[in-house]
Amino acid sequence: MSLQQDIIARLGVKPSIDPEAEIRRRVDFLKDYVVQSGTRGLLIAISGGIDSAVATGLCVKATDELTAERGEEYKTVGVFQPYGEQADIADSYAVAEAFQLKYRIETNIEEAVNEIALEAEHGLKQIGVHQHLSRGGKGNVKARTRMVMQYAIAFELNLLVVGTDHASEAITGFFTKYGDGAVDITPLSSLNKRQVRQLAAALGVPQSVLDKAPTAGLWEGQTDEKELGITYDDNSDYLEGKAIDPAAREKLEKQYLKTEHKRAPIPGI
Repeated sequence: MSLQQDIIARLGVKPSIDPEAEIRRRVDFLKDYVVQSGTRGLLIAISGGIDSAVATGLCVKATDELTAERGEEYKTVGVFQPYGEQADIADSYAVAEAFQLKYRIETNIEEAVNEIALEAEHGLKQIGVHQHLSRGGKGNVKARTRMVMQYAIAFELNLLVVGTDHASEAITGFFTKYGDGAVDITPLSSLNKRQVRQLAAALGVPQSVLDKAPTAGLWEGQTDEKELGITYDDNSDYLEGKAIDPAAREKLEKQYLKTEHKRAPIPGI
C-alpha cells in the first residue's frame, strides 16, 4: 500500500460523495451521540468560515429533529469568539440567520488572550528569555482560549462541543493541538475541503461564506493556502486518490509525516 492509499484509508475519505446522503448520515451521527451521552444538545463556535457554517447546519438539523422526535428541547448554541474587532463577524451572524439559530452567545477573547500572553512572557523572563510571544505562539493561545470558553459554557448547559476539523486539515496537521482539535465530536472528519463545500451548497450556507478564502483567523491576512503552500484543490484531489503535481504531493506527504504527533494518541509508558 502506498503512503497515499494509507492516508486515505486512515482518514476515511471517499473518492466522491452524495451530499444529501452525507448530510443525513452526519445528522444521524450527531443525534445518536447526543442521546447516548445524556447531554441536552450541541455547542458550535461559528467563525464565519465554511467549515463551521456546515457544522452549524448539521447541528441545528440534529437538535431540531431530536426536539420534534422526543418531545423535549434539545438545543444548538452558537458561539461567536472575536479577538477584539473581527472584520468578518457579519458572516458569523449570517450563518446563524441562515439556519435560524435561536441560541447565540458572543465572547470576546482579546482580554483573556492578552493576559495569558503577558503571564507567559513574564515566565520566560524568569529564565532569561526576554521576548514577546511569537505570532504563531500567540495564535495558539487564541485557539486554546476559545476552547476554554466553549467548554465553560458547554459544561453549564450540558452540551457537547462540536469540532469543525476535516480530512483536508487532518492530513496537513492544520489545527491547534488542544485548541480547535480539542472537541467532543467531529461530524466533518472524513470529508475533504471540496466535499465540505458540496455539503455547504446543499445546506444553503450564505454565499458570502462560500466565496471567502479559508482562514484560521489567528492573525491579520492569514489564509490556509498561503500558510501551507498547498492548494485545497491539490489537497482534495490527493485525498480522492487522484494524481497531483509531484512537488505538491511531496510537500503534502512531508507535512503529513511532520505533524503525525497531532493525530496520534498521547504517548505514555
